[in-house]
Amino acid sequence: MSAPGDRPDRAPVQLGLLARAMLDDLRRPLGRDLPRPATPGRRPPRSGTLFGMAFAAALLAGSAATAWFQPTYPTGDLIAEIEARQARAAEAAKAEISSAPVRPLPVVVAANAPPPVDPTLPVVTYPPGVSGASGALVSVSDPGSIRQAPSFADRPDEALIETSDNGPLPIRSPDGRRPFDVYSMAPSADSGTRIAIVVGGLGISQTGTQAAIEVLPPGVTLGFAPAGNSLDRWMKEARRTGHELLLQVPMEPFGYPATSPGADTLTAADVSSGDFKALDRSLGRLTNYVGVSNFMGARLTSDPAAMTPFLKELARRGVMYLDDGSSVRSVTRDAARQAGAVHAQADVLIDSEQDAAAITNRLDSLERAARANGSAIGTASAFDVSVSTIAAWIKGAEARGVRVVPVSALASDPESR
Repeated sequence: MSAPGDRPDRAPVQLGLLARAMLDDLRRPLGRDLPRPATPGRRPPRSGTLFGMAFAAALLAGSAATAWFQPTYPTGDLIAEIEARQARAAEAAKAEISSAPVRPLPVVVAANAPPPVDPTLPVVTYPPGVSGASGALVSVSDPGSIRQAPSFADRPDEALIETSDNGPLPIRSPDGRRPFDVYSMAPSADSGTRIAIVVGGLGISQTGTQAAIEVLPPGVTLGFAPAGNSLDRWMKEARRTGHELLLQVPMEPFGYPATSPGADTLTAADVSSGDFKALDRSLGRLTNYVGVSNFMGARLTSDPAAMTPFLKELARRGVMYLDDGSSVRSVTRDAARQAGAVHAQADVLIDSEQDAAAITNRLDSLERAARANGSAIGTASAFDVSVSTIAAWIKGAEARGVRVVPVSALASDPESR
């Protein structure tokens, strides 16, 4: 059945054309049907033809490049020659190294140690300013890495104690650690204007000592009088709350003995003659302190012949010295440099007047000095008005960017590394 529009009369014609086309394909010689190159006026070749021509050109170019850049591999004789040259160069370098002179390295050693195995090696004695035999190696480390952990800061380090008839005296440990390093407290922050405040006279009044430990923030350093009572108990409580400690040593003032700081006063004559018995009796009253400070002592601190050996003794024991700034004649700074001692000097006496307004004014002066110089140290005594005024002032100062740090953080340490 034909669809509408079909023309049945054309079917024989179409069949005939198809048969003729098949006969033409059978009779056409192979290759006669390839497309002829385009000539002007004719239709351009199809895209498939262009692709084939490009592929053939790329193939020829790649073959040429491979042939041009093909590496030339060395022959067996050339390889042997290269290996022989390398062996000769290695032997020459070995001979040069073995014939070069050996430069000895310096040996860092501890004082009072056995002599070195090779006495021709250069030797550096440690600590500075201490003479003696040398030979044992000393480990050098960051002081912060040997600082006593807060969780047991109230426990004395047995390696830092010299047992004596006067009690436990501070001493450097056999491995070179100092009480100054181990018992120092880490500052709460390194940024900002830094101020150290030392409140002394603790241990004399039990209620005053308790109030100072409880009211003053941990950044405040506490100074204990060796003549105080229950010092070991107060030391442990102060250390548990994060305070750094100093021991206030009675030292000879002008007019002594009419004017006296108390028992076991260290005099300039004693120190100049090498007599430290009075000092030892004070040092043995407390443990876990980073250093000592003077109680009175204007006569002694003004005498270079006495201060230099005194500070050498403190350096030998590994503790710092704080000059409370009460005497303008003090030669502490120069004597400490000569003795190789850790030292610091107070800038402001905070409570020369027992009045809250006057104490606040002195604290403001301390802040101005710290902003001008980068840091400053103030000293005070544990009077009720001093403790309460200092505690209140610190809260406002911290809001202004002032950081109250332990006094050890502002000390000059010739052994710092």
